[in-house]
Amino acid sequence: METVQIVLDSLKYLQKSDNLKIYAYVILENHLHLIASSDDISKSMQKFKSFTAKEILYYLQKQNAKTILDQLAFYKKAHKIETSYQLWQEGIQPKCIQNEAMMIERVNYIHQNPLKRGYVDEAKHWRYSSARDYEEIEGLLEVERLW
Repeated sequence: METVQIVLDSLKYLQKSDNLKIYAYVILENHLHLIASSDDISKSMQKFKSFTAKEILYYLQKQNAKTILDQLAFYKKAHKIETSYQLWQEGIQPKCIQNEAMMIERVNYIHQNPLKRGYVDEAKHWRYSSARDYEEIEGLLEVERLW
């Protein structure tokens, strides 16, 4: 799971450099969900997407992952002339979490993703999720559980 490690390393770096606070996350095979804040979340996410895209594409090219690269080339936006591939969706979809009830609902939604897909029987069993942190099990990233 080298590509997951690229994502994790980038988030860890942003926790130090951009004061990124992660409240919940889950990383799946084709997407991730993240509840986070930083001094400038748009800038932090732009840095995250730029770095991880470059590193993941380099890894895929090194592995000669032609099928995946062909898919990423197919989904590239026509107006994106400076790149050959589209790894991340354009923009970010920030949602303002207005109260504790909404935060709890969003955290639970994120943690339930692997269960809904049938990957695990309990959220805490998904290694690439903050669900472990919420169960007092050390996870892969530093997670803020107090909002």
